Amino acid sequence: MELSPALAARLADAILVAHVGIVVFVILGAVAIFAGRTRWPWVRGFRWRLAHVLLMVFIALQAWLGALCPLTVWEQALRRRAGQASYGESFIEHWLSRLIFFDAPWWSFVAAYSAFAALVIAAWFVVPPRRRGT
Repeated sequence: MELSPALAARLADAILVAHVGIVVFVILGAVAIFAGRTRWPWVRGFRWRLAHVLLMVFIALQAWLGALCPLTVWEQALRRRAGQASYGESFIEHWLSRLIFFDAPWWSFVAAYSAFAALVIAAWFVVPPRRRGT
């Protein structure tokens, strides 16, 4: 099936929205785990926590392997199909550097992803998830 440039652009935008949602889930999820450990029972939900930790480990592993996120690859391909400009670095590196006008080497992002993954893994033990009925 051949995508029209307009449809490719809309799909690229949808992937970007999903990507932002994932970033928000990972970052605010970690904040919620620590902030709500005694107040919000949902932060100890096993499935939610498993999704959170696995997603962060996947992100950190990609960074260590020097691989771009699949969402970034798909978004860029769709943008090229739509005749739009694309970027060559990772989603986070591209948009975060734009937000704070900071150009950093790739290793700094690997270090940041790794540190955040360590925080999320530590949260698993500091604020352990609970299975139903426990």
